[in-house]
Amino acid sequence: MTTAALHTARLRLEPYTSSDEEDFVALFQDARVSRWMGEGPATEAEDRALFGRIFSKVYAQDLFDVWAVRRGGRFVGHAEIKPSSDPEGHEIVYALAATAWGQGFGTEIARALTGYGFGTLGLTEVHATVAAENTASLALLGRIGFRHVRDRAEDDGGTTRILTRSAAFDTADTGYAAGRPR
Repeated sequence: MTTAALHTARLRLEPYTSSDEEDFVALFQDARVSRWMGEGPATEAEDRALFGRIFSKVYAQDLFDVWAVRRGGRFVGHAEIKPSSDPEGHEIVYALAATAWGQGFGTEIARALTGYGFGTLGLTEVHATVAAENTASLALLGRIGFRHVRDRAEDDGGTTRILTRSAAFDTADTGYAAGRPR
C-alpha cells in the first residue's frame, strides 16, 4: 500500500486500519450520508464487505488512494481519489459524518484531494460527480474552482452533475497554485 497520510489545517487523512471498520460502517449506514454516495444506502453486510475490499483489493493491489478522515484522532469521514471512466480521468470522493457537517471540513478535504491529484499524482485535471440535488457539495466544489461540464442521466431517473477542476486554475480561495499548497 502506498497511500500516504495527508494533512489539512484541522484534519488528518490516513490509510484505514482494521480498527476503523465500525466507524466506516456507521458512516455509510447513516442515510443522511449514504444517500449521496454511489448507488445510495446499502445493507450493513454490503458496507462491511466494502470495508474489507479496501484492504483485500484497493490497498493490496495499489488500485487508488483511500483514507480515513480524522480530527483530533477521532474518525469524521472518508476520502478517496480514484480512476474514473465517466468522466475519464480521476475523481475525488468524500463523505463526512453528519456531526461534522457545516464546519468547513468538506472544503478542506476537497482541497487536499485536489492538491494531491495535481501535485503527487501529476494530474492536469480532477473530476467530481455529484447528485444534482446535493446543493451543498455543488456549492463547495464551485467555491474551490470546479466547473460544471455536463449532466449524466442515471438509471433511477436522477441526474448527476459532472464537475472538473483544471490544474491551471489559480485563485487565493483554493489555497493551491497549479496543484501545490501555498
